[in-house]
Amino acid sequence: MALRVGVIGGGQLARMMIAPAVELGLDIRVLAESEGMSAQLAATAVGDYRDLDTVRAFVNDVDVVTFDHEHVPQDVLKALVAEGIAVHPGPDALQYAQDKLVMRARLAELGVPQPDWSAVRDTAELQTFLDDHGGKAVVKTPRGGYDGKGVRVVRAAEDAADWFDALTADAATGAGDALLVEELVSFTRELAQQVARRPSGQVVAYPVVETVQRDGVCAEVVAPAPGASERLAVVAEAIGRQIADGLGVTGMLAVELFETDDERILVNELAMRPHNSGHWSQDGAVTGQFEQHLRAVADLPLGDTSPRARWAAMVNILGGPAEGAFEDRFDAAMSEHPSAKIHTYGKAARPGRKVGHVNVVGDDLDDVVYTARAAAAHFA
Repeated sequence: MALRVGVIGGGQLARMMIAPAVELGLDIRVLAESEGMSAQLAATAVGDYRDLDTVRAFVNDVDVVTFDHEHVPQDVLKALVAEGIAVHPGPDALQYAQDKLVMRARLAELGVPQPDWSAVRDTAELQTFLDDHGGKAVVKTPRGGYDGKGVRVVRAAEDAADWFDALTADAATGAGDALLVEELVSFTRELAQQVARRPSGQVVAYPVVETVQRDGVCAEVVAPAPGASERLAVVAEAIGRQIADGLGVTGMLAVELFETDDERILVNELAMRPHNSGHWSQDGAVTGQFEQHLRAVADLPLGDTSPRARWAAMVNILGGPAEGAFEDRFDAAMSEHPSAKIHTYGKAARPGRKVGHVNVVGDDLDDVVYTARAAAAHFA
């Protein structure tokens, strides 16, 4: 019988695991939050991933559990582990992707380079941090933020007063009693390092990539990071491996990094799943991140991460067509840019929403980036 992999969450990441699961001979099952989600082709159940009985019924028919996102509550995950279910990544690792304060404290213990930070519980503590860091900082909600949400640049403690009020209101729910404040890093660019780790301990790394953010959302990725020195590539990979081993991650790990003006490499955030910064690998690496994640959680030998060409570029399709049907744009995009690989998520158009991405690989960086942007522009 084929190994049965259960994916909690029915979004685009689960959708993109379907094809490699079939190719690997795995039986993929999906617990979707609602009908009609991106991964509906493999959705064998629909329900609330926060409800233990719902999740327990879903995992009763799978051999290993993994995720489309990091939001499954710890009590649900720990109950599954206690019942003998293989969960990858496990709750002990996933907590560091679920709570940024917990992540910062653990990375400090590991000696991983990161921005100056502190837990702040009121405006007075935040003002002290601001006074010590040039009067400006970044405040983050420890849980739930993504794509720029839950992140705010502040220059006065009162800029986060509403978030402190919300902390007080949410105290009874156990949502936490502090915000995370970090130094406002002066950086030249953002990078991402992906590694994969299987339960038996094997780790492989992808090339470090450059990411371009717009309005807090990843818009473009170039692999490998242009102009990256050998030292930078070695340091980024070492950081990724150290975190994967130190946190006990199983599956894909994405480490978002800052390259600073003073030539430091600092860890920004973590994701323990396939990640936007690795979409390029679907068409640009020998083993794409979705296949790699499945190999890792199934404890299969990990695949070759070598690039297929000198350069790869990924451009997100954000929002979708302002007019007309998404499907009507494919013919022109494919005709004009036959080297572009177009991946869509089965989502309705909505301003700022990630509805797909385009990958292009080749030996000329300018041509690769231009082609990816031009093909994605057909869907605007």
